Amino acid sequence: MTAAPDAVTLRHAVPGHHYRTLDVPVGGGALRVGVWDPVDDAGSALVDAPTVLAVHGITASHLAWPLLAGKLPGVRVVAPDLRGRGRSRDLPGPFGMARHADDVAAVALAVADGPVPVVGHSMGAFVAVALADRHPEVVAGLLLVDGGVPLPEPPGLAPDATSAERLRAVLGPAADRLRRTFPDAEAYRSFWSQHPAFTAVWGPAVLDYVDYDLVATPDGWRPASNPDAVASDSLDLHDGGPVGSALARLERPTTLLRAPRGLLDEPSPLYDPAHVARWTRRTPVLRPRDVPDVNHYTIIMGRDGSAAVAAETRALLGAQDEEVR
Repeated sequence: MTAAPDAVTLRHAVPGHHYRTLDVPVGGGALRVGVWDPVDDAGSALVDAPTVLAVHGITASHLAWPLLAGKLPGVRVVAPDLRGRGRSRDLPGPFGMARHADDVAAVALAVADGPVPVVGHSMGAFVAVALADRHPEVVAGLLLVDGGVPLPEPPGLAPDATSAERLRAVLGPAADRLRRTFPDAEAYRSFWSQHPAFTAVWGPAVLDYVDYDLVATPDGWRPASNPDAVASDSLDLHDGGPVGSALARLERPTTLLRAPRGLLDEPSPLYDPAHVARWTRRTPVLRPRDVPDVNHYTIIMGRDGSAAVAAETRALLGAQDEEVR
């Protein structure tokens, strides 16, 4: 585990925390990891602070998590850029939930002396379920945030739809942008500023997230997510994929926080209540809970959504303390 060579300068400072990045060795190279270390009033690190591992979504990066860190005083938040995303974008395949789970296990072992609570958003929740199944020794508890339960088939999708068509039906503009080029950072910010899910939360934290997602290539500026990694990973997110069977093996009570609005802030959510109810019947340890007035993104990148996620995360930390005692 080494300090990352290119530090990131952020607009959004997280109160009570110092931000840094690490590189953690994994198969094929190194995984970039963001860390928000808690500090005291004098700015000194709280060495014995508990650690939470946070795992981002399918086209995101570790900079999806600063608002959560800000709502967890005294807690270290560790968040990797998954293979094929962010500054881990050049790591080779194969991809898929099992590979990501193995990578995240390496991060957990590098930053903590024992099992840690794991919070996963969207695809990151699928990774968290696979992590608990493949590496239970590093997981002290799970929190699934609008993800982790196999997705319903998008309405109107043909049975023989390609992975790209399936991904477009689920992600909309978030999938379309991956193969686009942009002339500069301002054009990319303009693209995101018009995204309906972000209009109510546009500000320094989202700008950091957007700027970090743009990388220079010989053809111009492109989003950091590897389109092939995204397409490959999308195959694991539906019924018949590996996560459904991993969910069936879960033994620890696990909260699923659901956003009532979708990826475009539309009233059709990623998970409708009936779909969640079907999975709850199949997986009794799942405890679904709605977070009001949030969409798929603002459940972690908005004030109210991140507060709800932080409250459930603190409950995981409290349960961990009880187990230790």
